[in-house]
Amino acid sequence: MWKEGYVVYQKKLKEDIRCPLEYGLNVFGGKWNSRIICVLAGLGTLRYSEIRHEMGDITDAVLASTLKGLIANGIVLRKSYDEIPPRVEYSLSEKGKTIVPILQNICKWSGAFYRQEGETPLRYCQKCDHK
Repeated sequence: MWKEGYVVYQKKLKEDIRCPLEYGLNVFGGKWNSRIICVLAGLGTLRYSEIRHEMGDITDAVLASTLKGLIANGIVLRKSYDEIPPRVEYSLSEKGKTIVPILQNICKWSGAFYRQEGETPLRYCQKCDHK
């Protein structure tokens, strides 16, 4: 499809969500979604640069794209302040906060069962509370 001289990307296949689990994994699964959720859960409201610092090895393009997806799904809130210089802050929405216990349980389960041959068990990260 063309739009004013640009090609607009369209998915080849329509998104196929057949059960609630697929929806959940689509929203908080993947490498970066859960990490961003855990950072915001652990540290509260953060600016983009603070999230970037906490994430470490994420690129700006991937961070921006992931935040947009989390915002679109109602997991993260973006608040822009009318100041000079401009200030934008990100925090978990109420819906986003409900994901934290799920991620903590996945982490506990993974800590109990994940082992690479010859390695010691995984240690819990510092971002989430694993009590």
